[in-house]
Amino acid sequence: MTPYPAQPAGSPPPRLSLCSQVAVLAAEAEQQVRGGLWELAPPETTLARKTAEGLAEQVGPAAEQERLAVIDRLERLREVLAVLAIGTARTHGQLAWFLSRASTVFTPVLHWRALPADPPRSFGTVVPTPEELADAERAVRRLHTTLNRTATAGP
Repeated sequence: MTPYPAQPAGSPPPRLSLCSQVAVLAAEAEQQVRGGLWELAPPETTLARKTAEGLAEQVGPAAEQERLAVIDRLERLREVLAVLAIGTARTHGQLAWFLSRASTVFTPVLHWRALPADPPRSFGTVVPTPEELADAERAVRRLHTTLNRTATAGP
């Protein structure tokens, strides 16, 4: 049984916040670890910790993030995608699948811009709202926590 909400054929995907999507992903991962369905080998544990550290380097506490300019917050969120891509490239199996799904959650960040632009010249990008930025940053913090817990459960 999948924790992702079922939807009728042909309907648009549900609009869950990034943080909500990461919470669903985290719950699935934590359930697999607790149930013994996912056991990280030592190299995976190391990679999970390193990926968690990379996320923490990019997104700090909420008060710290909110003091940054939008362009700097957006840059850090794009770096999160890079951290996830590097982690995915360096592993396989369940950890790769987990990191890949996490990357997919953060794809809206790729459609965000911080600079003003005429709509015909902006390639469909939009300026994120402060709420969207804060939600994405909360999602990164939640993902960081999950990776640390998963790595701690390893051998």
